[in-house]
Amino acid sequence: MTLQISHSKPSKLRTSGAYSLEMATVPGPLIWEIVKKNNSFLVKEFGNGSASVVFSKESNNLYNLNSYKHSGLANKKTVTIQPGGKDQSVLFATTKTKNQGKPARLLHKSLMKKEFRRMAKAVKNQVADNYYRPDLKNAALARLSAVQRSLKVSKSGVKKRNRQAVKTTGRK
Repeated sequence: MTLQISHSKPSKLRTSGAYSLEMATVPGPLIWEIVKKNNSFLVKEFGNGSASVVFSKESNNLYNLNSYKHSGLANKKTVTIQPGGKDQSVLFATTKTKNQGKPARLLHKSLMKKEFRRMAKAVKNQVADNYYRPDLKNAALARLSAVQRSLKVSKSGVKKRNRQAVKTTGRK
């Protein structure tokens, strides 16, 4: 595997008499090679024998799997779907590609309070139809479905009586 690193000249910004340098961009595959086996988000589950699965707790990972495709650390374009808050809303966020060095302005967030079909259509339009990350369309829809199921409040109804025959004791 060969990596191509682009050497760009850092631009100098003049702010109040001092010069500051912009952060150089690092390609995603190089970042992935650095963080794939050792980062603070890894969760290792050990199964029977040598079968083990490595999960990731990072927020921009739709399947929570430790892989380059789903990694929120190594990819510049990521998708996040989370519960929105106290109401029945879903937070949908995509990463802005221009503000990679500014974490506070990194995500473009939108709060969805629609019915499920309309939310699914909006997610599909943003992820796949706008050519943002078409490979994550199914993962985003699966995550939206899981979040929507978790927000559903179970209905509390009238307790059902036991319809089994009551045992009666015979004569003594």
